[in-house]
Amino acid sequence: MIKLRLRRMGAKKRPSYRIVAADSRSPRDGRFIEIVGTYDPITNPATINLNTERIKHWLSVGAQPTDTVRHIFQREGVLPAAARKDRGGEAAAPA
Repeated sequence: MIKLRLRRMGAKKRPSYRIVAADSRSPRDGRFIEIVGTYDPITNPATINLNTERIKHWLSVGAQPTDTVRHIFQREGVLPAAARKDRGGEAAAPA
């Protein structure tokens, strides 16, 4: 499965990330297919550069974003904001 995920770059204690399309079996900083954006959390506010055309392509062919990348996409308007899931329910009920 193809995942859209963060790849750590930058110096020690000064992370910056590339958002990449990669096989889910590849290591975090290992082989990837394509760079689709960058994310720098150190700046205030965080700097985010996205190639929305390529992101939409990867999503259309079945790539799954990780939770952090999904949040970044929603904040930037690439994905619609998801409705909050009910945190209660049967799964949380004591047995």
